[in-house]
Order: sequence, then structure tokens, then C-alpha cells
Amino acid sequence: MPALSKTDSKSDLIVVGAGIVGLACALVAVEQGLSVQVVEREPFCTGASIRNFGFVTVTGQGSGATWRRARRSRDIWAQIAPQAGIAVEHTGLYVLAQRAEAESVLRELLLTEEGADLRWLAPDKLREQAPHLAHAHVRGALYSPHELRVEARFAVERLRLWLASRGVRFHMGQAVQQVQTGRVQLAEKELQAERIVVCPGPDTHSLFPATFAKYNTQLCQLQMLRIRPPQGYLLGAAVMSDLSLVRYRGFYGLPGAVRLQDRLRLEMARELEHGIHLIVVQSADGSLVVGDSHQYGAAMAPFVPAQAEQLILAEMQRLLCLGHYQVEERWTGIYPSGPQDAIIETVLADVQLLSVTSGTGMSMAFALAQECLMGERIAA
Repeated sequence: MPALSKTDSKSDLIVVGAGIVGLACALVAVEQGLSVQVVEREPFCTGASIRNFGFVTVTGQGSGATWRRARRSRDIWAQIAPQAGIAVEHTGLYVLAQRAEAESVLRELLLTEEGADLRWLAPDKLREQAPHLAHAHVRGALYSPHELRVEARFAVERLRLWLASRGVRFHMGQAVQQVQTGRVQLAEKELQAERIVVCPGPDTHSLFPATFAKYNTQLCQLQMLRIRPPQGYLLGAAVMSDLSLVRYRGFYGLPGAVRLQDRLRLEMARELEHGIHLIVVQSADGSLVVGDSHQYGAAMAPFVPAQAEQLILAEMQRLLCLGHYQVEERWTGIYPSGPQDAIIETVLADVQLLSVTSGTGMSMAFALAQECLMGERIAA
């Protein structure tokens, strides 16, 4: 492999990692007029950035800074998606309440700053707006207009190609050997830049492992499925269930969530054991992406329990009452997880580590990239 010339090897910024967080950094830098190089060890994106719902989630994110990051990132997605040729599959979110305790949590959210643009739909209103979701056991729904959904497995690569068309230089299939101030060493060449941002995704051991250890970071593995619903079925928006209210900080931080969790421990102990909550979104071909479960540890075993999949599908059926469906795909994903939503840490002079540690990269990456590169901290 020929070495790069000194001119070709230099740039204002080097980004390590071409997942959604790394691409968000590249976008922010390009819009500042900087020259950018991105290094990715895989020949194409294979990690958590394409193994998720493609669901840009605002409602349910932690109050304050996290929620504002999600709002800002959602607005950036809406702006760049048509420019990059990325289709928005649908918008909005219905959080369906199956229990009185879940309804109480959702009504509490309406009274907060984060609930200002949301609406509670009683059963009659839900039948008017989304009759396919207004089943007899559903007490009503919280509707949010904020969310949008893209097909992650295509959107990330289209974003990368669009950034390449704007002058970002990508070094795909190139593993980073070492990062120093001003330098990134690859197997057969060295890249140079005034500033470096390392976005390693779930690889918490290769580069700056002490920083991940400092923030008590572990790994989380999720299970997801793609199913084929009855022909012509139209979901219309993303859907969440009662289980989501004890997993998303913006819900479980509300007073009523304690009572809901107590009831779920009695009625859905197996689902909680597997870390299951329910999100369902729809793709352009009519298929539904459904998930997910969560397993945590320092490393992930390659074996996933069949019971988790069965529980996910059972909760989907309780919520959607599809009648019949067919599972078309199954997959797992791994992402870093910690007590904080994200890490932005200066690890060397002019070198920063940026990691989303809450499974919300699609929802927060763009705002976090702005904070990292432009110092635009969002107030809590």
C-alpha cells in the first residue's frame, strides 16, 4: 500500500470511528470549514450504528441536557436527511398505556417542561387518530410529534457517502495502532491533524481503556427482530409500551414510575430480568423492526436466549394484536453502557474521547458532536 504524501496525510481534524458518532463529528467539522479525515477499522459500518431501530427518540430522554440534546439532534437529522438522500420512514411516537400506573406516569410527563408539546389521547381520541392501536385493553396513549425514524442499515452509509462528497477523506478498513497528540498511526501510514476525536463505539479496550474504566463503562448486548405483519398493515408512527417507562430515564425518573415498576415486577418479572422493553417501528417495505432485550457485562457471550425473543414478540402481540406475522431477521448489537449518558473527555492534548454510553447514539450524536468540537454545552 503506497504511503500518503505529507499533504494528503494532514488535516484539521482526524476522527477515529465511522459509526454515527464519528460521522456526526465529521459533519460538525465540515460545516465549520475544516478539513477532515475519518479512520474506520472495518471496510463498512458493521456495529451498533446499523443494528438499531434508526429511531431518533426525544420523548422519554432524561430531563434537562439529555432531552435538549435529543431535540437538537432530531432537528439536525430532519435538516440533513433530504440532503444526504436519507428517507424519513415515519414521524411521531405513541406510548400506549396498558395499566393505570403507566397512564399516571404519562400524565405526569405532560406536566413537565419536556411534556409541553405532547398530547394525551383517551381511548376515543386514540380511535380517531390511530384506530389500529385502540385495543380494548389500552387505556390511552401519549402522542409525541418529535420523533423521526430512518432505516439505520442504509442511512449511516448514505451519510458517509454524502460526507465524502463534501470532502471528508475516509480510510476504511484501517485499524488504528496508536493515537498521540497530532498523530494517528495506522499499520502502514501516519495521519496528522491539529485535533483528534476518538469515537470507538463498543471497543472500550483498544484506545484509552483507562477512561472507560474511570466512568464504570461496561457493554450491553441487545436482541432485535424484523417481522412481516399482515399485508397492508400500516403502523404510522413508532410505538412503545409500559415496559419502556421503566427503562427510559425521562419516564422512570417521574414519581409514578415506582408504582409501575412494583406492578411490573409482579406481572412481568421475566421481561424485566431480560431487560426487555418494547419499541416497534416500520420500514418502507412494510416490515416491522421490533425489540429489544438488554444483557450487561465486561464482555458478551455469543449465545442469546430464545426466551428473550419470545417475550419480545409476546409483548408486541399484546400491544398491536397483529393476528399473524413472520419473523424474517434476527440480530444482536453491542454498545458501551455506563451510569452517564455520554463521555466527552480530553485524554491527551488536543485529543478527545467521545462515546455515547446510553444506547442513544442515533438520538444524540449530532448534539454531542457540537458540544465536543464547538464547546456548545447544553444546560442541564
